[in-house]
Formats: sequence, C-alpha cells, structure tokens
Amino acid sequence: MSSLLVFPGQGAQRIGMLQALPADLLEEASDALGEDVRQLDSAQALASTWAVQLCLLIVGVAQARQLQRTPDFVAGLSIGAYPAAVIAGALAFDEAIKLVSLRGELMQNAYPQGYGMTAIIGPSLSTVESVLAEIHSLQTPVYLANINADNQTVIAGSNEAMQRVAERVKGNGVAKRLAVSVPSHCALLEQPAHILAQAFGPLKAPRITYLSSTRARPIHNPEQLRDDLAFNMCRVVDWRGTVQSAYERGVRLQIELPPGAVLTGLSRRVFEQGTVIACEGARLDTLQALLDEEERRHR
Repeated sequence: MSSLLVFPGQGAQRIGMLQALPADLLEEASDALGEDVRQLDSAQALASTWAVQLCLLIVGVAQARQLQRTPDFVAGLSIGAYPAAVIAGALAFDEAIKLVSLRGELMQNAYPQGYGMTAIIGPSLSTVESVLAEIHSLQTPVYLANINADNQTVIAGSNEAMQRVAERVKGNGVAKRLAVSVPSHCALLEQPAHILAQAFGPLKAPRITYLSSTRARPIHNPEQLRDDLAFNMCRVVDWRGTVQSAYERGVRLQIELPPGAVLTGLSRRVFEQGTVIACEGARLDTLQALLDEEERRHR
C-alpha cells in the first residue's frame, strides 16, 4: 500500500494564506520572484490569476516540506502540478517560482476579462458534453475543462457561453461560477502554453512517482514531465481518473495540501478502503503517524 500527496488548483485560495509560513521559504520565494511574496495574498492581489498561482505554489511546497516522511506518489490539479513536481524532486523551487510567474502572466494577459470557469454539479459527463456541443461557437466559445467526479465537471469559456450552459442545466443540476478569471484547460490557452514551454530548462527525473492529472498516469521521463507541466493549462484535467489510477496502484492514504479540502471530498468517492485527509484541520503529528503507518505496510 502507498501514500499520495495532492495539491489543489485555483479556487482554493484565500486571503492571508502565506502569512504563517516559514520565513526562510518566503525569503527564498521572494528572491526568486524579485519582489516580496508576502504582498501576494491580500484580497486585492488575489483578484489576479498571477498572484493566486504563485500563492498556491508557495503554500503547497511549504506545507509538504513540513512532512518528514516522503510519500510514494504526488499529483496536482492544474497549478497544483508545479508544487507536486517540486516535491517530487524534478523541478527546483526557485525555477518553479519563475515558471509559475510567467504562466500566470501569460494566462492573465490572454484573457484579461470576460472569461472564466464554472463547475457543473449533477448532470453526467455525456449530458454536459451534449450541451457544450450545442452552445459552443466562435462567438460563444465553451469547453469541457475538468472531469472531477462522475457527476461533477468544470467548463471553461466566455461568460456568455457559460451562462447559456448554466441556464440549460438548471433544474437538473447546479452551475457554480469558480473564483478563476481565465478559461483554463481548453484550446483557448494553446498559444500561451507554447510560449511557456519554451521557458523551461532541463528537468530531473522525479524521485517520487508523479501522476499527471491530464493523462491520469505516472510520468517518469523529464521531457514528458516538461510537456505535462507546460501544456496542462490547455488540456482537460481528468481528476477522477487520476485518483482512480492512484487507488488502482495501491494508494490507500491521500493527504491534501492546503488550502482547502475540495480534493479530499472528491477522492472519498473513489477510495473504498484507506484514509483520505486534508492537512487543514489535522495535526502535523497525526499526518506523520499516518505516513509512518503506510510506509510500514508498504515494506
């Protein structure tokens, strides 16, 4: 049996999320960015996709470093793939800061307003895909972005198109606009993804198994990992498949890094056995004990 650390994506952010983190890590992040990262988690700053992505990277790495035991697997949803790659030993933290800064800037500049993402809860994947096919056009672009669970998907596109989808599913489900100001995980971001890919330097082979949330399988090759990180902004996230892949590979302990516990709720639908827990609200020594126990079982 094995353990898995998961890192959340945009929408999980909250005001003040950096303030209690270790000073040395904040200094390391500030040096890499060239400005004080402590200014990034105000309400005003978090209106920016750029600041949100940097905050989620920093929090994820900081909290994962506090866990003394090494997990067997890591996975991240969207921007969460970057702290996952850092903890896997494939990407240096200072390089991740620079890449995520560029990633957020490219995404924000591509669609500064009028676009975003919406969660659709209730209808099946096939139903959502049918509605999208009817509404999508050059004037009203809208795409499938995330497959989170059997009855939960996320769409991305223009505000007008997403509103039309919301009206179509009313009565059969719930459409909830997410705190994401760009249309992630769809073809609208292909061009920024190509620009980001050119900024990557060489990566190392991950020391911990890295699960791709777009391919829903492990990636060991550094070039494939580079492709996965650079292009995950324009590829559909299959989080349901990623968690299922981990469970089928023997994972029986999943720990979700802060902020929030959204991924914990989604994974409980897949984990028939084992433990699914979020760092928030849990004691550090409890998390350490769970990792220790899973490691003993794995031997």
